[in-house]
Amino acid sequence: MSLKFSLPVIRASKEATALSHDTVSIKYGVTQLPFAPTKTKYKPNLKQELSKCGVSHTELRLKEIVDKQSQVHTLSLGHLWRKPEFHPMFLEESYERCRDICAEYAKTFYLGTLLMTEERQKAIWAIYVWCRRTDELVDGPNAIHMSAVVLDRWEERLHDIFNGRPYDMLDAALTDTVYKFPIDIKPFLDMIEGMRMDTIKSRYQNFQELYLYCYYVAGTVGLMSVPVMGVAPGSPSIHNIYDAALCLGIGNQLTNILRDVGEDTLRGRVYLPQDELAQFGLCDEDLFSRKVSDRYREFMKVQIERARFYFKQAEEGASQLDKASRWPVWSSMLLYRKILDAIEDNDYNNLTKRAYVGRTKKILMLPLAYTRTLSLAMPNLNLALRYK
Repeated sequence: MSLKFSLPVIRASKEATALSHDTVSIKYGVTQLPFAPTKTKYKPNLKQELSKCGVSHTELRLKEIVDKQSQVHTLSLGHLWRKPEFHPMFLEESYERCRDICAEYAKTFYLGTLLMTEERQKAIWAIYVWCRRTDELVDGPNAIHMSAVVLDRWEERLHDIFNGRPYDMLDAALTDTVYKFPIDIKPFLDMIEGMRMDTIKSRYQNFQELYLYCYYVAGTVGLMSVPVMGVAPGSPSIHNIYDAALCLGIGNQLTNILRDVGEDTLRGRVYLPQDELAQFGLCDEDLFSRKVSDRYREFMKVQIERARFYFKQAEEGASQLDKASRWPVWSSMLLYRKILDAIEDNDYNNLTKRAYVGRTKKILMLPLAYTRTLSLAMPNLNLALRYK
């Protein structure tokens, strides 16, 4: 589970040059281990600024996805794919299994989906399950068996899904979904690319590299979901909604990274930009020592600020989604913001403590998220009247 389409790209070095989808597998390599370059002198009295700019949307070929998924005069892209032929009872069981998995592993999000129409619910569950299965190839219990061959085979299965030849019951639910909704295959392929990146790369030199990773493994989820979520009548720009979906995915992944710093170091992984660590007089050794210093706290403050920036960017577009689809999106935004709050409550110690949002807080957050969706209904009505 990101800025405006005109957002400029900040390029730091030849190695940090923004990468296109066609060449990314060649240009990202394994950053040398074990530690970052020599620490630079930290200047505590100077306000430290971090880049909020990621990789150009042009280079990620996002307009191609938006155009394909925004065909308002047709029900879906189904005419491009082979029509699936499943027995109704088989298909119903496929979606039921997807629902069960979503309800077990994404409880808050699952509750939010219950406001959607039945067809949208099923589609979102099918997308969630495919994304979860993809992630587990790298981070799941069988990750020890991961190889390039496994990911290549998974990509072949994806093409089979889109061509009406699912491998199993869970794949069948996604096959039916991509036939019913205008969902392009590229975000799914990009997510697999993110899994490839995770298998060969354990350091990120700058935020542009990290942004690319966040796009692959989380921003893509938003792109997959927009055609299912639907757009509110009178929304002025479909691009605003896709911008918001990307921002939410980037913000969620940045939050995951900040929550899991300590756990990731135990696996030899550092997802914090190396140049930004050095900017604060830090390096990998400081993370592996698992000691929270004043420098580290200051570093975490600006990292959290950047994650919140992406959530803020997501709000406007989220308000332009179909009314019935806003609740799970706002639930996700509020939940992940609470994780950032929890890191602060732990005095920025994410090296030995895990930021946790308790069940009670999650439950109390749901009506708040629902209230936000209702408060946005009137502005959207005004927009609808304005654009008539």
